Amino acid sequence: MKILTTVQNGILHILLDGEIDEYSAATARHQTDRKIDECPPCDKAYIDLANVTFMDSTGIGFLIGRYKKLQRLGIKLYVVNPNPAADKILSLAGIYTLIPKA
Repeated sequence: MKILTTVQNGILHILLDGEIDEYSAATARHQTDRKIDECPPCDKAYIDLANVTFMDSTGIGFLIGRYKKLQRLGIKLYVVNPNPAADKILSLAGIYTLIPKA
């Protein structure tokens, strides 16, 4: 899993590239949380799933964990560009009630 981040106009962009599964989740959590902590003041964060090739329930846990962390910091989280498979999993799990699509 590769994680690329940028900040533009007060928005933290997090691009995930690869699989979000039990094997990669711990590293992804650590890297993403570090980027969130290093971020200058941001209003929003976008997690871009365009390059996610596989996601299971571990990916849902990853998103919920980042949502909780960002919520404590007063930053709104949005999901961007989910592929059809990820979109279906997130819809069925009800994630979009917490983390809307942007």
